[in-house]
Amino acid sequence: MGAVGLNGATAKAKDPSERLRLSTLGWARWTPIQIAAAGVHTLGGLGLIAGNRSRVAHDSGAQANTVVKTVLTVAAMGATGYSGYLGTKIGNHAHEGGAGATEPSSSASKELTSAQKQLAIVQWVIPALTGVLVVLGAQQGEQQRGLRGLLDV
Repeated sequence: MGAVGLNGATAKAKDPSERLRLSTLGWARWTPIQIAAAGVHTLGGLGLIAGNRSRVAHDSGAQANTVVKTVLTVAAMGATGYSGYLGTKIGNHAHEGGAGATEPSSSASKELTSAQKQLAIVQWVIPALTGVLVVLGAQQGEQQRGLRGLLDV
């Protein structure tokens, strides 16, 4: 929603400085929800690992999947934190204006241009990592189905 919806919508603001200001305000409102979601996800993941500790300890496939999912989760949380840092930098330069939240104007400072170009990439890294986590979660779920699951229609 953010990269396409919020950033896309704010790019339509008539005043270039409003584009950055509105995007920053929108992301600031979303941040507490995002932090809560990351916390709940972490607690849920730890609960799943605890509930499946025997399987994770003895099944090499489950071990590998769990390790990869943990690394990807930490990477996604790190990318999320970094995008927040970049968003703060962009917000601090909102008065300079921009073509969009991640598209610098020709008159933008080097610091603003750098932050916007980095955010243009990082904003897509987060859903990519999350998508891989969904696939790995589905794979791990399928590993728990027995032979009977193959015959289910």
